[in-house]
Parts: sequence; C-alpha cells; structure tokens
Amino acid sequence: MTEPSSPVRILGFAGSLRQGSLNRALLRACVELAPAGMLLTVFDLKGVPLYDGDVEAAGDPPGVAAFKQAIREADGVLMVTPEYNHGVPGVMKNAVDWASRPAKDAALGRKPVGIIGASPGQAGTARGQSQLRQAFEFTNSYCMPQPEILVFRAHEKFDGEGRLTDEATRTYLGKYLEALMAWVGRFRTGQLQRIEHNMNK
Repeated sequence: MTEPSSPVRILGFAGSLRQGSLNRALLRACVELAPAGMLLTVFDLKGVPLYDGDVEAAGDPPGVAAFKQAIREADGVLMVTPEYNHGVPGVMKNAVDWASRPAKDAALGRKPVGIIGASPGQAGTARGQSQLRQAFEFTNSYCMPQPEILVFRAHEKFDGEGRLTDEATRTYLGKYLEALMAWVGRFRTGQLQRIEHNMNK
C-alpha cells in the first residue's frame, strides 16, 4: 500500500470509564502498534454526559462539543467496545447517540469506522460489536467489515500494568490497524464519491 502524503488521522475511544479497563488497555496497545502513516489520537469519554434532548436543545455541553469536533477532524474512527450482558455497554452507545445528532449533520455521517473489543469471556465482544454495527445503518457510517478483532480471555493477555503481552494478539492487532488505515484511505482518496456517483446514476 502506498502511504498517503499526510497521516491518516484516526480518533480512538473506549466504551469503558474504568481506569483499569481491558478495553482502555487495548486502545493504548493500538496507539503503541499504530503503523507508519497513521496518527491515532485517543478521546476519553468521561466528559460526555448521558444524552438528554433537553440538554441538547440548550446547546451541546463542552465535552460533547469537543467529542463531535474530534470526530469531524479525524479521517476515521476506532471504537473499542466491551460487551455487557451480551450487548453494547451504555458508555459506548451513549457516545454514538451524541455523535449521531443532529441527524442531518451528524459527526459520524459518512465517516469510516472500525470496531474492536476485549472481554474475559470466550466469545470476545462478538455480540456487542454486532449490535454496534447496526447503529451505523442509521448514522450512515462506513464500518469496516473485515478483519475482526475479538480479544477473548483478555485478562490473560495483559500484564499488571495494562500492557498487551500476548504476541499473537499483538500481531493480529497490528494487521488490523494496517487494514483500517487502508479502509479509511479509500474514503480519503475520493473513492467514496465515485461510488456514490455511480449509485445515483
């Protein structure tokens, strides 16, 4: 793949607020393993309140405004989601809900997206990721279909300081980030506009 003349800017955020979260640790590993040509910036969702239409009507709170602006400035988004009770956790869904408003000018509109996740369970975050993908049908975001990263038994793959130590997972994660950079790059180069033009003929 030919590297773009400027870095592919990715905004990453984790759907957990807990400092010791495995998914926050997975996001830090992404920063560490980001390939040449990718600039991966992390946004902390702690400052994003619960969505409230009355609050929105009065104007986005500072944390929400900053979150939306960060998405708009990025070429693509990387969401690192836990899975709670076979589904998307509230922190992640709340972030998507804010970023989907207003519907006609949503920050996530026509934005390429990647999803990964980690869980102590055997299925990784398969169900949570599947549910999250459904939301992008409404936001008109372009979620990368393959490859997938479902880090299972994740508590065994990070050390006490939250560093990803499992070499196989590090290798797969590196390949995923390469694929994400290529996916996002397709939309930077105008391929999206050509596809949409052909669909509207």
